[in-house]
Amino acid sequence: MRVTRHTGELAIPLLPSPYVQLDREDWARLRKAHPMSLDAADVQRLSGLGEPVDLLEVEEVYLPISRLLNFYVGAMSSLHRVTSAFLDEQPAQTKTPFIIGIAGSVAAGKSTTARVLRELLSRWEDTPRVELITTDGFLLPNAELEKRGLLERKGFPESYDRRALIRFVSEVKSGRPEVTAPVYSHLSYDIVPGEKIVVRQPDVLIVEGLNVLQPAPSSGELRSTVALSDFFDFTVYVDASERDIRRWYVDRFLSLRKTAFADPQSYFHRFASLSDEDAVALATDIWQRINYPNLIDNIETTRGRATLVMQKGADHTVQQVLLRKL
Repeated sequence: MRVTRHTGELAIPLLPSPYVQLDREDWARLRKAHPMSLDAADVQRLSGLGEPVDLLEVEEVYLPISRLLNFYVGAMSSLHRVTSAFLDEQPAQTKTPFIIGIAGSVAAGKSTTARVLRELLSRWEDTPRVELITTDGFLLPNAELEKRGLLERKGFPESYDRRALIRFVSEVKSGRPEVTAPVYSHLSYDIVPGEKIVVRQPDVLIVEGLNVLQPAPSSGELRSTVALSDFFDFTVYVDASERDIRRWYVDRFLSLRKTAFADPQSYFHRFASLSDEDAVALATDIWQRINYPNLIDNIETTRGRATLVMQKGADHTVQQVLLRKL
């Protein structure tokens, strides 16, 4: 159906949306009888700093997503079998991992979304092995970022070892017995030398990060025909207004002064003693100089590539869900 927007006497046709848009109440009904496998203690454990989620939200938002993903995993498994049969290949000894990408701004809540989905999916009978990887581990080390003049652009697409990230995901997708990923420390704000995460043939891999839905770069040194999202079977974008995300970011910064920043080993320990006024001013400045440009130029522009968009209100709860049909 083509929708029009009226401006004065002119009717301007709008492009049809590839998404069906559902408010929270309508989306919650799609849970049907999908079982609830988490309790309040689980949800509290999974909720991140400044990223609140409660049992009701899991029931009304995440369980329908879990049910939908259950359908997708089954359908994708059947598709792999059909393709193998067409190619006269022997049936694979292991299932091809189902890969989910989760994107969104700093402070939007994508980390909590990833953890909740991992917990729900790992309790299915047919996908007990669910791994979660964040793209932070594929950031270039601080020394390399400083050498390239990119330390203040940490989190921008050019600050990642894109080739290593794509190689990691492609090797997991191809069924390699073991694949390793670097480890990032939020305490030291850097890659941990010599430490690795080992992923061993998961049923589902969740890849969470700011720029996981970025298209392949078409110019410069990283020019490529392959995008990370080419390896994804389902993608989620955690969305909210810039005004709300900015406020959540500042609030989280204030909270971190008394938690992570208070550790003398923290890269940001020098901020622990800031007054509320100075902390707000600093967090707002960081947002305006770094996180806001990255959101507008690189992250928000990929929202339309997602399979599912979770739209949050000012209180951090999901108000609407957009599901791609076209």
